[in-house]
Amino acid sequence: MPNLKDLMLEKQLTLAVAESLTCGQLQARIGAISGASAFFLGGVTAYTLAQKTKLLGVPRELAGPVDCVSEAVARAMADGARKLFGSDIAVATTGYAEPAPNAPIPYAWHAIAAVDRIVSSRIDCPGLSRTAVQQRVTQAAFDALIDFLQT
Repeated sequence: MPNLKDLMLEKQLTLAVAESLTCGQLQARIGAISGASAFFLGGVTAYTLAQKTKLLGVPRELAGPVDCVSEAVARAMADGARKLFGSDIAVATTGYAEPAPNAPIPYAWHAIAAVDRIVSSRIDCPGLSRTAVQQRVTQAAFDALIDFLQT
């Protein structure tokens, strides 16, 4: 499998990240790549509705009714991060790391935004601990980014 650095440099693209559920783990994974500064512009962890609207431009009326967890919110976060950092591509994660009143089974959405397209996917995480959910979603978002760059 090609690595992220090679794909980003080959295509001469820049990357930003917006995280909620994964709380910086995706940024840390990307930042651990030697030479990441050649393509990784940075990221933001926006855990609350107020920060998602303020920093990423997620519409309050979109995020509020769904407790900031939906495909549309993930897409808005990714596009907001792309615009905030001026990057070519951005990845976002949002979800529930453990059961909640409106989410009895932990799940998350990740989205990848470029100027010309946005893709997203849901990850269900039944029976996993909070940290295992975060790790699974981080891995899923990272793998989706590789796939996105290869298509």
